[in-house]
Amino acid sequence: MRTALSGLTTRGRSFLAAGVAASICAVILGQRDLLRVGFLLTALPLVAVLIVARTRHLVTSARALEPARVAAGHESQVRLRVDNVSRIPTGLLMLEDHVPYVLGSRPRFVLDRIEPHGNRHVSYRVRSDLRGRFPVGPLRLRMADPFGMCELTRSFAARDTLVVTPAVQRLPAVDLGGEWTGYGDSHARNVSASGEEDVVPREYRHGDDVRRVHWRSTARRGELMVRREEQAWQNRATVLIDTREGAHVGDGPASSFEWVVSASASVGVHLCRRGYTTRLLDAEGDALAGDLEDVRAAPGDLEGFLLDALAVVETVPVQALDQAEPALRDPNGGGLTVAVLGALTEDDVKRLGRARHRSGRGIAVVLDVSAWGRVPGALPHDAAVALLRQAGWRVLSARAGSRLSELWRSAGRVGDPAAGSMSFAGTSRASAPAAPAPDAGAPTPPPRPHAAPTVGGSTVEGGGRP
Repeated sequence: MRTALSGLTTRGRSFLAAGVAASICAVILGQRDLLRVGFLLTALPLVAVLIVARTRHLVTSARALEPARVAAGHESQVRLRVDNVSRIPTGLLMLEDHVPYVLGSRPRFVLDRIEPHGNRHVSYRVRSDLRGRFPVGPLRLRMADPFGMCELTRSFAARDTLVVTPAVQRLPAVDLGGEWTGYGDSHARNVSASGEEDVVPREYRHGDDVRRVHWRSTARRGELMVRREEQAWQNRATVLIDTREGAHVGDGPASSFEWVVSASASVGVHLCRRGYTTRLLDAEGDALAGDLEDVRAAPGDLEGFLLDALAVVETVPVQALDQAEPALRDPNGGGLTVAVLGALTEDDVKRLGRARHRSGRGIAVVLDVSAWGRVPGALPHDAAVALLRQAGWRVLSARAGSRLSELWRSAGRVGDPAAGSMSFAGTSRASAPAAPAPDAGAPTPPPRPHAAPTVGGSTVEGGGRP
C-alpha cells in the first residue's frame, strides 16, 4: 500500500489533501454536506490507487523478435503484445522497452485503454552495424487511472537476445573436388569419410542412410536407430579464422579483422549449405562451433551455431599459429580445410605448410593487411601468397575492398578440363598443342577404331567408373 500511495500524482495528492481539509472543517463547523464532499474528495484518489495497484499485476506482456538472428546492417522487428487479464478496463498505459544504445533509442508507446480480457500489439525496428549479442528488454509499463490520480510502474523480467551476425556474401557453387554427394554422379569422386567399424546400433545422425535403419532397435527404443557396421560417408570441412591480435590492423567495422570474420562467415555458411559438416577453429586451435556436441544436438542448425559463434568472436593475444597447427592436423577433421588469414610471418607459413601436408585439400584466403597499416615482422603479401602456393595451398589473394564472392570462383578452377590454360595455386595447366593440319596432297590415314578409355593403365569398359 505504501508503494501504491507513492504513485499518487500531483492531482491525486491535491484531491487527497483537499478531502482531508474539507472533512476536518466539516467536523469543526458541523456541516454534513461539507463532510460528504470531503469523503468524496478523499475516497477518489484512494480508489484510484487500489484499482491501479490491482490492475498492474493483471497485465501481462510478450515479446517476439523477427528474426532473432540478423546480419549486420539489416533490420529486425520487435513485436510487443500487452494483455489485460482482469475484469476491469485499464487506464492510460505507457510502454518503454529497454534496448542497448547500439540498437537505437528506447522506443516509447502510449495506449489509451485496454478493455477487459483484451490485448494490444505494438512493434518497432532495431538495426545495428556492429555484430554481437544484444539484450532486448525488460519492458517497463507505466499505468495510470482514467482520472490521472495515480501512476504506477511495473518492470517485467523477460528479456530476449538479438544476435547480429557478420555480413554474409553468397558464394558461387564451384567444384571444390572430393565431394561425396550420396547420389550416383557420372564421374568418380574422392570421399572424405570417417568412422569406425561398429556392430551395435546407435542413434540416427544427420547424414545417415535411411536404408541402415535398424527397425527392431527403433521399435524397442522409440527413436530411430541405425546399424554401425559401415562407415558414415559425410563431407567434412574445417574453417580456420585468424583471430590473432597482431595479425590485424584497425578498429571497428572497417578493420581488417572484421573483413576476416565476414569472409569466414560466408565460407562457413556456404559449406554448410553444400552439405559439409563444418567446424570452426580460432588461432588458438579451439573449436568455436561445429564440434561433435553441436552436430549431435542440432544437426540441422549447424549454420546457426557458426553464425552465433562468429557474432561474438574477438581477437586473442597470440602471435603465432603454433596452437592451431595441431588442430589442423587432427585426423578427426579431415576433408576440406579453408583458412582465412591476416598478416603472416615466415614461421606461420611454415606451420601452415606442415599442416597442409598432413590434412586434406586446403584453400587459403589471405588478406593484404598493408592497406590498413603496417604489421611489424610480417611478410609482404605477395611473398606470403607465393610461399603458401609452394606449400600446396590453393590461395585466394584478397585486397581491401575485394569481394569474396568474386574470388571464390577461382577456387574451383584447378582441375577443370574446360579451363584450358589456367595458372593457380602455384601450378599451371597448358592446353595440349593442336595437331598440325595434314598436307593437301598427303593421303588421308584410315580412321582408328574407338578405344576404351584407360585410367592408370587399366581399361574401363562400358563407360563404368574406374
